[in-house]
Amino acid sequence: MFIPLHDRNALEHIRRPYVTYALVATNLLVWAFTAILPVDTIYAIDAGLGFIPSISMGNKILDPSLVIVPDGWTVITYAFLHQDFWHLASNMLFLWIFGDNIEDAMGHFRYLAFYLLCATAGALFHGLVTFDPDVPLIGASGAIAGVISAYLILHPKVRLWVLVLFRFPLPLPAAIPLLFWVLQQFYFLVVDTEGTVSWGAHAGGIIAGALLVLVMRRRGVPLFDRPLQTTASIVHADGSAPEKPPPLKWGRE
Repeated sequence: MFIPLHDRNALEHIRRPYVTYALVATNLLVWAFTAILPVDTIYAIDAGLGFIPSISMGNKILDPSLVIVPDGWTVITYAFLHQDFWHLASNMLFLWIFGDNIEDAMGHFRYLAFYLLCATAGALFHGLVTFDPDVPLIGASGAIAGVISAYLILHPKVRLWVLVLFRFPLPLPAAIPLLFWVLQQFYFLVVDTEGTVSWGAHAGGIIAGALLVLVMRRRGVPLFDRPLQTTASIVHADGSAPEKPPPLKWGRE
């Protein structure tokens, strides 16, 4: 069991990860609002904003009194609801640590689209593999899984401080705990078919994040922490080096 604590991975293209801040704040505010409501009202909100596969796939119809948003929107709205504080806290911890670097690699608007697309993929994949299609799916785990898989592809060598077995803080290359986490999700997808955790949503988010980061990252952002090749490392056939161009300046958003 690895719990991420901190990464040493400075931002290069943006001053602040405003979208990550906004996503964390929105999730916290939604939870704070729903936490004070009566239990029956919370269940009604989960039914109206959660993703229910049997409803979304047209097999059943939701009671009109429970409808809050058009059914197509629940592939996004479900990702802003959480069962309890610890469900919320674990998701927001991962988003806080890893989201800023993915936002840096993509830019604010593409990162927001990336996050919502990963949430959507998590919901749809959950709908394909779930054995209980009438139960509402809630939680940001599908979107967070996409952020984690994108981070694994972009920054596997970054030093990440993790808490091992809830007691031992260790600095490890990000690839070790994150790859372990990814493999764990697919393992439980196969063996834990009746649990309360949607491993399908996690798997869908992981797959979407890994594919989307390839096309949504900024031009020039390398994969797997590879350094960018510059003309300074190129030598002509006659042994001479080309003239060194002026230093690049990264634009900030």
